[in-house]
Amino acid sequence: MRAGLCGVSGRMGTAIMSVLVERGHSVAAAFDAPSAPCTGKDVGTLLHGDITGVTVAAINEADAARVDGIIDFSAPSATMQLLPLAVALGKPFVVGTTGFSGEQRRRFDEAARSIPLLVSPNMSVGVNLLFRLTEMAARVLGDDFDVEVFEAHHRFKKDAPSGTAKRLIEVVKGSSGHLAAASEAYNRIGIVGERTSGEIGVQVLRGGDIVGEHTVYFAGMGERVEITHRATSRDNLARGAVRALEYIAGRKPGLYSMFDVLGI
Repeated sequence: MRAGLCGVSGRMGTAIMSVLVERGHSVAAAFDAPSAPCTGKDVGTLLHGDITGVTVAAINEADAARVDGIIDFSAPSATMQLLPLAVALGKPFVVGTTGFSGEQRRRFDEAARSIPLLVSPNMSVGVNLLFRLTEMAARVLGDDFDVEVFEAHHRFKKDAPSGTAKRLIEVVKGSSGHLAAASEAYNRIGIVGERTSGEIGVQVLRGGDIVGEHTVYFAGMGERVEITHRATSRDNLARGAVRALEYIAGRKPGLYSMFDVLGI
């Protein structure tokens, strides 16, 4: 497969390039910000030093037209610039970028009427199992348990809480009836009073080179259930992203998820 990749110089970009090559694909188009140090260079210099003939460039239609599908790990503004090109060219599109607004997410729904589109805040097998287990726990434990979400990432991550944490909150709200309209408590400082049963606590840690850690706490009276996923390498995320593109390539238009890719 000839893949397009947006955000090639990022931590995920280089990991995805490595997996694409490992699985027999090629990077046929490479996009990054005009101000990125790699822009204008051969994409091969970012990975193994070999010349590939593919130049890292700002998002443009000519480069996007020559790929079989696109993977995006960049920033919301870049994703929104690339999305209409994918629609116009009929290209399968995998989005791992996080931090989208409600209006931007609605644009994904519109685009999915024209192209196969997969948007996921986390593409690892383990995290998607975490989503499923959280769904099960929220449904079974019900209103006897308070729910708190914790996440930790490296010091360079720009958005908080993480897209994965936001998805976990959505899963809890969608699976536990009494929390469907729960508020989210991001800061507890000073005399805040007793915890209510209609809130989901959210805590964020940023520091060092933490790849990613997420825990959902279900705290009851006399017992507590904790569901945790810790990532120690970005390779599992990169493999999931490439598997996602392989899955949606050739499929009919629609909004897909990693649950479709993994069959869970």
